[in-house]
Amino acid sequence: MMDNKTVCELIINDLKSQSNEANLAGMKRFGIDTENAFGVKIPVLRNIAKRHKNNHDLALLLWETSYHEARLLASFIADPNKASPELIDAWISGFKSWDLCDQCCGYFLQTQWAYEIIDWYAQDERTFYKRTAFSMIARLAVHDKKREHEEFLKFLPIIEAASTDDRNMVKKAVNWALRQIGKRNSILLPATLELAEKLKKSDNKTAHWIGLDAYRELNSVCKNRI
Repeated sequence: MMDNKTVCELIINDLKSQSNEANLAGMKRFGIDTENAFGVKIPVLRNIAKRHKNNHDLALLLWETSYHEARLLASFIADPNKASPELIDAWISGFKSWDLCDQCCGYFLQTQWAYEIIDWYAQDERTFYKRTAFSMIARLAVHDKKREHEEFLKFLPIIEAASTDDRNMVKKAVNWALRQIGKRNSILLPATLELAEKLKKSDNKTAHWIGLDAYRELNSVCKNRI
């Protein structure tokens, strides 16, 4: 059996062999940092991940390479039970693109620290730390089926407080969080609609955009449920 270091090297060589300039150009158009990327698509990475699920040591080695796809792959195979606040913080510090942030949130979601991440970083002024917090709210609203619905109401003041942050990476995550809470069920929909309407009336350009965009979608959801 090969050791993890050898497996990591083989994976990186495989990724390099699949480098695709057209895919890299497409990534750039979507605002993804391609400085250390190969242009390998997510389905290919997920197929590789199937062979190495929960190999945490391999995930750490892949992350240390700093290659974009290797870090995405690391988030797919890392063991949630071996996560720590230190690992989460270190990984967030390495984010350079929204897609890596959001994919890693899929891993963070499986850890015991999922809700703590929101508390740690929702008011953090570092771009990707803050985006992580609101991406986590959005993901938890969709995937945590066991959580009491009313508990998501406590995130609305956090969303409102962040609604004036005009950084693209942040405002889109804040908007996403608001929409996903509202779409969770009919219990939460009225409160999110109320906040969206309040924000769309704001004189702040960013808050107005978040509110208007969220209101359109949530109002449509409301009409479809009548």
